[in-house]
Amino acid sequence: MIRSLLAMAVLGLAAPAAAHPMLADFDYGWPVQRHSLTSQGESMEMAYLDVRPPRANGRTVVLLHGKNFCAGSWEGSIRRLVAAGYRVIAPDQIGFCKSSKPGRYQYGLHTLAANTSALLASLGVEKPVVVGHSMGGMLAMRYALQYPEAVSQLVLVNPIGLEDWRAKGVPNATVDALYEGERKTTRASIKAYQQATYYAGEWRAEYDRWVDMLASMYLGPDGDVVAWHQALTADMVFNQPVVHELERVAVPTVLMIGEKDNTAIGKNRADKALALQLGNYPVLARDAARRIPDARLIVYPQYGHSPQIQAPDAFHKDLLDALR
Repeated sequence: MIRSLLAMAVLGLAAPAAAHPMLADFDYGWPVQRHSLTSQGESMEMAYLDVRPPRANGRTVVLLHGKNFCAGSWEGSIRRLVAAGYRVIAPDQIGFCKSSKPGRYQYGLHTLAANTSALLASLGVEKPVVVGHSMGGMLAMRYALQYPEAVSQLVLVNPIGLEDWRAKGVPNATVDALYEGERKTTRASIKAYQQATYYAGEWRAEYDRWVDMLASMYLGPDGDVVAWHQALTADMVFNQPVVHELERVAVPTVLMIGEKDNTAIGKNRADKALALQLGNYPVLARDAARRIPDARLIVYPQYGHSPQIQAPDAFHKDLLDALR
C-alpha cells in the first residue's frame, strides 16, 4: 500500500477515497457537507458540519478537532452550543476522518489554518469564536496568530504544543519510523492509550464510541492510508510547537485544562527520566496562561486530556459562561 501511495505521489495523483478512511459508515449526528478546494496543486474536499440553532444569538463557534479525533467527536459540545443559540462549524482537516487524504501533501499548521480560513470565507463566517482541542488547540493558536483580526475569542482545551519536546531532548523520528509505529495500532492499543491519557484511568461504556471511530480507520481495508497520514501529521505536530509564540496571541483566550493529562508527542522515544518530566499540564497550563495576554485559566484537577467528554456538564457550563 505504501508503495502505491508513493507511486501516486510521483504521478501527482490523490489517494483513493476508500470507505473506512473516509468514515463513510460512521454517523456524525448531522449531515456532513463538503468544501472543494485546491491546495498544493491538488483538488480535494474538506468535510465539515454546519449546525444552525433554532434560535440564533448571532455568534458562530468553530470547533477544531485533535489528531486522534474527528468533527464528530465534538458531538456533545455541538448539542450544547446549538441549544444556547450558537451556529457551529466543525471541519475535518485535510488528511483526517471524512476529508480527502491526498497522495502527496506537505502538512503544516499554517496550511491547515489557511484551509480552514478558506472554508469559513466560503460560508460567510466572520470573527467566530475558535475552539481547539489537543492538536486542534495548536491549530487554533496558529489560526489566531495567522488571522488575528478574524477571531473574536480563542478557547484552548488541553492543547498540545505548550512545550517544545525536541528542545527538551526528545529524539526526532523519520516519517518512515512513525509510519511503522502507526501500522502497529490496534483497537486494544487505542483504548489503552485513551483510558490512560484522555480519561485519567477511568472508563465508561460511552467512550467505546470514540475508540470504534478511530479503530475503524486504522483497521479498515485501506488502513495504510490512514497510518501514512497519521505519520505525516505526527511529524508536523512534533516539529511545529507553538510555545515560543504564546506572547503574540492577540485575542482574548480561555484555557480549559484537565490537569491529569500527560500528553507529550514522542514521549515514548525519550529516556525514562525525561519522559517523566513531559506533559506536566498543571505547570504547562499556568505558564501558558501567564504568557498569553488577556488569558483566563479554568482547570479540572481530576480529569484528563478530554474534559469535554469526561465531564461534559461541568465543562460545558464553564464553556458557555466563558463565551458570555
